[in-house]
Amino acid sequence: MTNPVSVERQTPLLLTLAALVIVIAGLKVAAPLIAQFLMALFIAVVSTPSIRWLVSKKVPQSIAIIAVLLAILLFVSLIVYLVGDSVQSFNENREVYASKLQSQLSALTAWMVSVGLPAEGIEIASIIEKTDIMALVTRVIGGLGVIFSDFFVIFLSVIFILSEITSFPSKFARAFSNSQDKMVHVNHVLGKIRHYLAIKTAASIGTGILISILMVIIGVDYPFLWGMLAFLLNYIPNIGSIIAAIPALMLALVQLGPAAVLWTAISFFAVNNLVGNYLEPKFMGKMLGLSTFVVFLSLIFWGWIFGSVGMFLSVPLTMTIKIALETNDKTRWLAIMLGPEE
Repeated sequence: MTNPVSVERQTPLLLTLAALVIVIAGLKVAAPLIAQFLMALFIAVVSTPSIRWLVSKKVPQSIAIIAVLLAILLFVSLIVYLVGDSVQSFNENREVYASKLQSQLSALTAWMVSVGLPAEGIEIASIIEKTDIMALVTRVIGGLGVIFSDFFVIFLSVIFILSEITSFPSKFARAFSNSQDKMVHVNHVLGKIRHYLAIKTAASIGTGILISILMVIIGVDYPFLWGMLAFLLNYIPNIGSIIAAIPALMLALVQLGPAAVLWTAISFFAVNNLVGNYLEPKFMGKMLGLSTFVVFLSLIFWGWIFGSVGMFLSVPLTMTIKIALETNDKTRWLAIMLGPEE
């Protein structure tokens, strides 16, 4: 006979799991709309310190907001122009790059024959033709525009979010009886996220600048594009730096040959190792509060739900959930499981 107490204990757990499945399914269905809002919220959170700094310098808040919005427009316009111009230039030079690749393949085949390897049976040219490196490089570069495809809607959302900054505290006070305690918690969450994003942005800028300089030294075409790509994809944990390196490595192979590929790979490895494994941990310390496995798992989960935007914001979203779980005694154990080893 089933124990009634056991059934009562299992029911809340089953209801919680069912509700969680429904929420995840709803997020997946509404992903295009929610992703735009999350991206707008991310930009607004990053922009808030700049607005506050301008206000502290006696700049009127409305002027400060307009100045920050113009800076955002200028930055995005620069990215769109850089990516668009580079893709167009790459497509115009496809035949040149294809000719260089063919010459390198011929030289590789001749070398393999000289050392006694059966180069005829490998059919390198056929493999390269099926892989179509040129089209792959174009797709990787062009895929960067996915985040900015809905920028008009995102930018409008940022304008409305920033315009509500001053009225939010008073609305929050009227909405909740214990507003001061709740506001402290909200500021704690936002403060941690802003701190993380500030360090990550500084690290990403440093990564982009170093990559651009090294690509200029090596001689790889479109060095500022690879720097911009490294800057943006550095926000994606674990695999972002790898994705950023792929098109640069391919172009280095096509344009300059195997030696340039080696130097390009060393450059990306050295920069990402310096910034990602030394500088970021030094300034963040234990502020991130997430285990390495959870960071990787959150990348997969949020990427599955929201696509490229979810991968971009996977760490801030998971940090927010972890901080929210810490505030409740019943869910604090989950926050501990998400955290790193002490």
